[in-house]
Amino acid sequence: MDDRRRPAKRRRRRPSKPHPHLLSFSSFSRHMAHVSNSRAPAHLTGTPSRSDISKPKPATKRIQTPCSSSTSEEEGEEDEEAPMEMVQADFGFFDPKPGDFGGVKLLLQNYLDDRAWDLSGFVDLILEQMTVGTVVKSDGYDDDDEEEKDEDEGVYAVVSALNFGRYAGHECFGELKKYLIESCSDDSTKTKLKLLLQEQASDVGLLVSQRFVNCPNQLVPPLYDALFDEVSWATEDEPTKELRDSFRFKFYLLITRIYENKNYNQRKARANSDGDEPIIYVKEEDEIFRELSSFSFTFPLHAEQLAPQELKNYRTMGLVMVVEADQAPKFRTKLKSLLADS
Repeated sequence: MDDRRRPAKRRRRRPSKPHPHLLSFSSFSRHMAHVSNSRAPAHLTGTPSRSDISKPKPATKRIQTPCSSSTSEEEGEEDEEAPMEMVQADFGFFDPKPGDFGGVKLLLQNYLDDRAWDLSGFVDLILEQMTVGTVVKSDGYDDDDEEEKDEDEGVYAVVSALNFGRYAGHECFGELKKYLIESCSDDSTKTKLKLLLQEQASDVGLLVSQRFVNCPNQLVPPLYDALFDEVSWATEDEPTKELRDSFRFKFYLLITRIYENKNYNQRKARANSDGDEPIIYVKEEDEIFRELSSFSFTFPLHAEQLAPQELKNYRTMGLVMVVEADQAPKFRTKLKSLLADS
């Protein structure tokens, strides 16, 4: 068997060493991991299992939940110092499949803000493309009882790359292209975007990466490693030339969101903002993507967003980035360095 072929994602569990602190990329991420989210699972800490291949074995994580809660600020500070109950939870990387539909759709429900579009059709495309794409699920998904589980409840993250040209005939991609073009207000950038989505569509991969804010950040580098490795393998392993060529991306396009300081464009106000960051990245790897991007643009979002009090001076903005595919190795290196330094 060709050793370049991608390994199976489902692996036997191997416990990891517990870590006493909440691991996150930034202070904002650490705070967001403690913000109540009615759709997100419990808050997580820990260190993932090591793996000598790009598809990691399911990692043992630690869940920290306060022993008590309070509505007052003073009591809240006391709670932060209170003992934490430790509960183990395992995570695994899986090929997408139809049973993940509800969980993946929940993760992507605001992917195009409050736009009415064929989200169900979009999720179907992600789940049908099993050679490139990964779903991260929580504990309890052994091979012998996996079908008996409510898989929608166990989905923590999804990552995939879909070719704009290959799926151009699908309603969801037509609506997605229209949304992107309408969201871009700068004429020069819009011209480049149209060229990319029309004449060069077959060279562009839509990089979909969505996860709950409390999904362990230690899983993020191996998740992207898995994606880029699978793209590379697909250019050799897919059964037809047409399919192999559909993964020879020259560009990746990403749709994400950021928090932008309301005084971002006002120099005097920014000087008096008590050191507030001009931009906060919800997923900090997006800062790396933006640094490496050929071009990017932001636009206001309209869907109501739950945000902590600390973000009262910020507004939620959409962010679209176009990154050349040959920047992937540099991104992977920078991402690992970012996690190591956090």
